[in-house]
Amino acid sequence: MTRFHHTILRLSALALVAAAPVPAFAAEGINGAAFGPLWALPFVGILLSIALFPLLAHHFWEHHQGKIAAFWSLLLLVPLVIFAGTGATASALVHTAFLDYIPFILLLLALFTTAGGIVVRGNIHGAPSTNALLLVIGAILASLIGTTGASMVLIRPIIRANDNRRHNVHVVVFFIFLVSNIGGSLTPLGDPPLFLGFLKGVDFFWTTTNLYRETLFVGAIVLAAFLALDVWLYRKEGITRDPTPDSPVRISGFVNMVLIGVIIGAVLLSASWKPGIAFTLAGIEVGGQDLMRDGIMILVTFASIWLTARSDRAENGFTWGPILEVAKLFAGIFVTMIPVLAMLKAGPQGAFAPLVALVTHADGTPNTLAFFWLTGGLSSLLDNAPTYLVFFELAGGNAQQLMTDGALTLAAISAGAVFMGANTYIGNAPNFMVYAIARERGVAMPSFFGYMLWSGAILIPTFFSASLIFFR
Repeated sequence: MTRFHHTILRLSALALVAAAPVPAFAAEGINGAAFGPLWALPFVGILLSIALFPLLAHHFWEHHQGKIAAFWSLLLLVPLVIFAGTGATASALVHTAFLDYIPFILLLLALFTTAGGIVVRGNIHGAPSTNALLLVIGAILASLIGTTGASMVLIRPIIRANDNRRHNVHVVVFFIFLVSNIGGSLTPLGDPPLFLGFLKGVDFFWTTTNLYRETLFVGAIVLAAFLALDVWLYRKEGITRDPTPDSPVRISGFVNMVLIGVIIGAVLLSASWKPGIAFTLAGIEVGGQDLMRDGIMILVTFASIWLTARSDRAENGFTWGPILEVAKLFAGIFVTMIPVLAMLKAGPQGAFAPLVALVTHADGTPNTLAFFWLTGGLSSLLDNAPTYLVFFELAGGNAQQLMTDGALTLAAISAGAVFMGANTYIGNAPNFMVYAIARERGVAMPSFFGYMLWSGAILIPTFFSASLIFFR
């Protein structure tokens, strides 16, 4: 950072410290009730940076993403060190790193690497019917190998299928809607929020049997909207046939499919195998099963690199750029998100008490519409996995009770977290990865706010209809 950036950092930190109450720290963690709303400033800042810099200063953003993320992280950490002490700040960071960020990014890295080694060859014509079929296949795969895995396997083939079309941005946008988000709502393997629910005691097939109606309804409307738009644009372009010579569709890199199975097995094993071994770091206990899972993710990543032919990755246009971008930005997001989640967890005693009050009726019964929209709205901006956990706890945190008497509430929380992760580029990790890959391949992807115009026009009316039908 330059001297100017350091000066701005010091002044901003002092302003934050002067204006916001000092948070209290205890052995069990941060007391969110002691945070004032200005402690959310760094988090808001990094979100605005992600939204505005690519639009207003594209080249600066491309070269300084990590520095910008570090700036907002330090803007939070400097006041914490000054007033809470090095030990408490280190404890908060270790908790975020080892229990949240590292498992999150290692899972994404393993899926990104393995999926990037699966090559779909052949000339697939980007006609509306073909595009719709690819979106359906991707949505189904999303609940089997995760939204990240399905996105990485199919994004390049669908971009290649439409590379001869003048209008292809909408194909990637709807791909994010259906494959990177909505399709992952039927199993705990599909999206991180549902996996966290599984770890909390929600049965593996509970989401399948309780969310399939909502998923089919939302997915069908979004797919129909895509088909109508794609047919109109296809006819407008006057395309009679793809000029690229026909060639049969072939798939290589099957070893990576086996490795994806290893990833899934490791995740499931970490939830069921409890060796009774734990390690303590800065007061944070890390279970042996979690270290085993994370170690397998690293081994799978290296195995994929070693076993996949370089020619396959080259043909796939594989680069490390997208995952590096996600790693840097989400590191900043996870750090600056610490006080935001703490304030939410504080419930009525926290700075977000007016929002929390909306999820309960006057008679004490849960307001399922509010649970759906608040979980979804925050999942659009926060990472949807911790947001899910916050509202899971607000609903009582008892999986057995929520799966039975509170089934409608749990369905609303689950659907809101998964579906509305599609509202912005940062709502779910695959969104940003797909955006980065598409941009690398020459697709003129919309800006942060431009994408929100798409989601606002297509998704919000769909979610509104779904909420009135299923969550009243």
